[in-house]
Amino acid sequence: MISKNKVVVTGAAGFIGSNLIDSLLQQNFHVVGIDNFSTGRVEFLNGALKNPKFEFVEMDLFTDSNIIRAFKDCHTIYHLSANADVRFGSKRPNIDLEQNTITTHNVLEAARIEGITRFIFSSTGSVYGEHTIIPTPENAPFPLQTSLYGASKLACEALIQAYSESFGIQAWIFRFVSILGPRYTHGHIVDFLAQLLDDPNQLQVLGNGRQKKSYLHIWDCIEGIKLGVQGGSDQINIFNLGIDGICEVRDSIGWIIDELKIKPQILFGTELRGWIGDNPIIHLDTKKITKLGWHPSYSIEESVRETVRYLINNQHLLRNRKVYER
Repeated sequence: MISKNKVVVTGAAGFIGSNLIDSLLQQNFHVVGIDNFSTGRVEFLNGALKNPKFEFVEMDLFTDSNIIRAFKDCHTIYHLSANADVRFGSKRPNIDLEQNTITTHNVLEAARIEGITRFIFSSTGSVYGEHTIIPTPENAPFPLQTSLYGASKLACEALIQAYSESFGIQAWIFRFVSILGPRYTHGHIVDFLAQLLDDPNQLQVLGNGRQKKSYLHIWDCIEGIKLGVQGGSDQINIFNLGIDGICEVRDSIGWIIDELKIKPQILFGTELRGWIGDNPIIHLDTKKITKLGWHPSYSIEESVRETVRYLINNQHLLRNRKVYER
């Protein structure tokens, strides 16, 4: 029998998933967490595993032939499982299709078969490509896709919308900027810190450092998801989650080296992009979610600095980085 208090979180041992689980448990939900540990970390679930309302299922949602068993009696799915690194799509073109699009279809099928009627999905601002409308609102027309990652997430969104219309599944799609904070394990801060801890005298940067980015703190992200789910009453609800501001990569580097108290030689490239799919400007319009009363509590600078301090105190995450290029 479906329980309104029982939810599933895929990507449970990941950065966003594990933080979301902690929040859901604090709200007294019974949470089933699913992960295959390809990039997730069991240590991120240490607190949850002590809670009797948490159940963990180790499972690969792409290859397992019987994923439905993990979704029994659940009321809501938070689908966060995905390949999360844009950079390596061109080196292994099937990874985003498999880990993002096909896996999302598999989870949607589990929802359909089990009669689960609420589906929350973590999408990305990358679906907007290199847009000419900045900040970019949810209803902006889609330009050409610039990465296999963004294209796979957009395909996921289309599948979710079709399942919603066909099978009465209410859906929430959240398009994130890059998320920072505790349990952050991949992205530019990890890359720069790993370099600087290995050689504090020099930093090699992909691209010219003028890329303009927007970053959101994980706790602001979680609060945005919660508020969007509570306040979004349409059959299909789409929300940008970002912050009213941007910084250049050069700004972020300045905050990182300031936290480290070093003055390395910084070697910039000449390219506008650090890699294929590295959109030069990512800045999302968040008026829709802020109308529900959501406002980020961390600035971009505060998020970068706190992430640096977290990683310095957890350097094993840098030394034992899980490889996204699989």
